[in-house]
Formats: sequence, C-alpha cells, structure tokens
Amino acid sequence: MTITIKRVSTKQELKKFIRFNYLLYKKNPYSVPDLYDDMLNTFNPKKNAAFEFCEAEFFLAYKQKQLVGRIAAIINHRANETWNKKEVRFGWIDFIDDLEVSKALIQAVEEWGKAKGMHTIQGPLGFTDMDAEGMLIAGFDQLSTMATIYNHPYYPSHMEKLGFEKDADWIEFKIKVPAAVPDKMQRIADLISRKYNLHVKKLKGMKEINEKGYGQRIFALINECYAPLYGYSRMTEAQIRQYVKMYLPILDLRMVTLIEDEHDELIAVGISMPSLSVALQKAKGKMLPFGWYHLAKALFLKKPETLDLLLVGVKPEYQSKGINAMLFADLIPVYNQIGFKFAESNPELESNNKVQAQWEYFETTQHKRRRAYRKTITK
Repeated sequence: MTITIKRVSTKQELKKFIRFNYLLYKKNPYSVPDLYDDMLNTFNPKKNAAFEFCEAEFFLAYKQKQLVGRIAAIINHRANETWNKKEVRFGWIDFIDDLEVSKALIQAVEEWGKAKGMHTIQGPLGFTDMDAEGMLIAGFDQLSTMATIYNHPYYPSHMEKLGFEKDADWIEFKIKVPAAVPDKMQRIADLISRKYNLHVKKLKGMKEINEKGYGQRIFALINECYAPLYGYSRMTEAQIRQYVKMYLPILDLRMVTLIEDEHDELIAVGISMPSLSVALQKAKGKMLPFGWYHLAKALFLKKPETLDLLLVGVKPEYQSKGINAMLFADLIPVYNQIGFKFAESNPELESNNKVQAQWEYFETTQHKRRRAYRKTITK
C-alpha cells in the first residue's frame, strides 16, 4: 500500500509532528513524552540557536490518510566540519510496525541529504548533543527519562532490515544512593582536594550565576570536556545563553556542585535534578491546563525518589585523578537530605571508561542500552 511522505510546512503540521510520539505511546507505561512547548521552540529557527549552524526538514508519513510516522532530517554543519564528514542526521523518528513506513521515512532523509551533498546518514541524533540521541535497543521495560528516547522494540529490527549498522552505543545505569558517602570515596575526595588545592563551590542564586558568569563558565567547561566525544559540536555563545536561561532557573542549586582551583577557576561540574519522568507522564507532555502543577510539584514540593544525573564534566587535565569523588562527596549528603533513593545516569558511551569508573563506589545496575546507526547513502 502506498505510503505518502509530506514535508512539514505549517504550524498545524508541526503540531502533528510533535504530538505523534505522544499518540503512538499514549498507553505505554515506560515512555516519557516530550514537553510540547519545548519541542515547538526546538524546531523553531528563531528560538533554537542551533539553527545558526544546522539546517533541517521535518517529514510526516501517511497511509490511507492516517498519520503513521515522522522523522527529522538534520545537517549539523559545525559537527561535519569538526569531524571532517558529510553526514545527514535523522532524529525524532517514530513509526508504526510497518517496514514500508520506516523505509519511506528514511528514504526522505536520504534524498534530502543527497541533494545537499551528504555521503552518509546517521541517527537517531538531534541538532546537538543537548538533544536526545540513540535508539533504545535494550531496557524496554524500564521507565525512560526526560533527556532520553524511548521506542518500541521493533525499531532496531527495522534499522537492520534497512541496511543500517552500529555506529555507537551508549549505556545507562540505575544507581542506588548510598546512605552515606563511602569511606574510600571520602578519603580520595579529601586527598585530591589537598593535593591540587581544590575547593567545592555552591551557587547561591541566579543573581550570582548571572553577575559572576557561572552559567557561561559551566557550559564553556562542558564544551571543553565533551569535545572528544562522538559527534560533538561545540556550543556557540548563543546556545550557551539559551541553555543558561532555559535550565538553570529551574534547578535546585543544592543539587549543583562546582569544583574550583586555588584561583577560583572552574575545573569540574556536577548537575542533577529530580526525575520529571512521572510528572511528564501525568502532564501528558503539556503545561496546560494542569501539566505545570505536576512538574512544579516534582521540582519544588514533593520530590520523587529518583534523581537524574544530567551533566558531569571534569576539565581534561584533571580527568582520572579522582575529582568525581569530590563532586559526589558533596552531593550524596544532599541527596539523602532531600530523600532520593536512586539516580539515573545519562547515556554514557560504552567506550568511555573514565565516566563509568566513577560508579565503582556505588551499587549499580546497567539497565538500558541505546544505539546510533550509520549507512552510506546510495549514489
């Protein structure tokens, strides 16, 4: 049966693009919907600073006039220049279990990419690393997080049938919050602090963040830390301003720990927040009419028992020296004070042994795996 692919060209079609994911997973207990307003901004060139160096098109798939799939086609020119590649990305991909649908969606991206001179297609990826990336290939019975993708188990088999191969894998951990800082971790934290003359810095409010430039300093450090990682493109000043404005005001600053050297130069950061997974499910991905209440409750009133580890970054010259012990020696008492029982790690590249080594002091379960795929575009 013929599949019709339509390029998104109106706000109404963009609304359908965004909400198709929610409709497809409406009854799934593990999927966490994107926040609709955030997605509107993400796909708006006037609101998303990534459009300074990215271009994109969005496609809908129809079968018998019924919406059955969606996909974004993205070219991150900054990443292509950084890694000397000509790649078109696919992202925000969803489809019913019909190979004709997934094939038609991928072909739409391939054709668009070829017309732009691209040689390979890879994904699922977003505009940048700040967007969710990687298709879930294990852990389908685990609750997703705000920052990751959930998809049905049939997705990976479609990718393989369409000729895609593994490009990179990420793994995720569920971490039990210890009742106290492990003795060995505390000893290492104290030793490292003395050896390198480091100290913990806690932020007191947005006034300090803005006036002393801590927001910009945090994301500049992330740029430096993440630069060698898969497909990373450095955030621009406009992106950094955007993220500081979007994310820092909603953080509980007790759950943000900075490490500085003797000159008050920032050398490490750990940012965490209460999990919004259940709140987003209750909100159905919308702020109105009552979605704001569920989100505000999770953030400020009755925090859930799980937290999300959003960002952990250590300046390259300080990596593998025990700096992470200082971060968590400060954060673990905070987690216990608030009442958290578990933490969810962000996706970590399976090859990133430095990051995974930081969990050696914790009781962990590696419970999810996700994959980015790659395929050469047929000439």
